[in-house]
Amino acid sequence: MDVSLQARAEQLAGEIASEAKTAEDVNQLMRLMLKSTLERMLNTEMDVHLGRKATTPDSDVGAGDIPVSSEPSSPSGKRASNRRNGRSRKTVHGDMGEITIATPRDRSGTFEPQLIGKHQRRLPGFDEKILALYAKGMTTRDIQEIVHELYDVEVSATLISEITADLDAEVTAWRTRPLEPVWPIVYFDGIVVHVRGEGRRVSQHTVYVAIGVNLEGRKELLGLWLGETEGAKFWLACLTDMKNRGLRDIFVACIDGLSGFAEAIHAAYPQASVQLCIVHLVRAALRYVSTQDSKAVIAGLKNIYQSATALEAEQSLEDFAKAWDAKYPTITKMWRAKWTDIITLFDFPPPIRRAIYTTNAIESINSVIRKFTRNRKIYPNEESALKIVYMAINEASKKWTMPIHHWKAALNHFAILYEDRMPDLTSK
Repeated sequence: MDVSLQARAEQLAGEIASEAKTAEDVNQLMRLMLKSTLERMLNTEMDVHLGRKATTPDSDVGAGDIPVSSEPSSPSGKRASNRRNGRSRKTVHGDMGEITIATPRDRSGTFEPQLIGKHQRRLPGFDEKILALYAKGMTTRDIQEIVHELYDVEVSATLISEITADLDAEVTAWRTRPLEPVWPIVYFDGIVVHVRGEGRRVSQHTVYVAIGVNLEGRKELLGLWLGETEGAKFWLACLTDMKNRGLRDIFVACIDGLSGFAEAIHAAYPQASVQLCIVHLVRAALRYVSTQDSKAVIAGLKNIYQSATALEAEQSLEDFAKAWDAKYPTITKMWRAKWTDIITLFDFPPPIRRAIYTTNAIESINSVIRKFTRNRKIYPNEESALKIVYMAINEASKKWTMPIHHWKAALNHFAILYEDRMPDLTSK
């Protein structure tokens, strides 16, 4: 802060301290100061609009009155055609509660205030504070209580609903935005939420999430969809939506072990390679394993997916079967049934393998979603669930500023492996 401003702030603080007796007195004085400051700034905007030097507003001029300040003259000595035309009073909401301000008007009606727009009813920054609390998963009642505790301001449930409703257009525009035609890697997953539907019946819904890695190696959320169950049929609809928005090609699609999902991907993107998440496969295997055997089983499975080649991986799977089939036959059977989509990673060199062998990139997003949604056991409707998840991921994506590890090496291999499908990066 500028030294002179700091000194002035301390002076004002001293004046407020000498006048105020209670916390409410401080709030009241601060509201009056804010009101006066806003009106002075709006008055300055009007002066600029009318082409005259800034003037000090006459505090005695009421709404609808014409100020007595002199009008600017034209070169011919005549008054300019446009001039002040009194003020309009409006109430705005902010951190300090409701404040009624007088906004200057001009006779021609061409004045468009920038500080507080004609139809703006909330002060800058206020919406962001409410939305930040909303994004944390807080209910309307939670937000009302926190705003009251922090600012001693009463915020109505209707006002909060109006602020959060403004998100609808933003979310809709985001969900229908065009996508780049080529995404080297796309991770898919779903997270279960509880939504109240018709007849106030609460049911499980799945928020489907797709996160892509673009040609620069940076992650980006591609889409959010909500369905009552997580199934391959619904995933096909999600894939078709992305295709309709311009996504023409995926090099590698990383998925969990959902039955029929790989087939859905091949239907929408026939050239895409599918890689099952190894971490999901290991977790699924451990459901059948006793605690005392878990470390040994994990070591055996690690020998499979950390092999140098697909042939070596097949031999490691045989060795695992000989060691554990007598006790846990389901594991080998499960891995063999999905073997084609497990060994995709062996088609690629280590830099790409490290990027595709797990959907941890999306698992970390799911943990963010759970953190933001844990205060909401039940969502009142589907739109509310989507808005919260969108805001949670939007908050998390602020950290996606760097390419994923070893991306340059991976991109070079992609350029060789998919030479005929790779966009020309020299024009970007």
